[in-house]
Amino acid sequence: MEILGILIPVSLILGGLGLAAFFWAMRTKQFDDPEGDANRILTKDYDDRPKPDAATRETSSVRKS
Repeated sequence: MEILGILIPVSLILGGLGLAAFFWAMRTKQFDDPEGDANRILTKDYDDRPKPDAATRETSSVRKS
């Protein structure tokens, strides 16, 4: 039962830190446009293929023997 004397304050501190992080995220507009990113993947213009120059860098780094 003595462990509750440690666990309760620790859980309250962690909860307070989580709440402070949430309010910080709200204040700095981290959640400004949640629908924009979700809908962007559904559009026709969305392309998740790697860029051509990224692929050439990967293949050129392979040593040929």
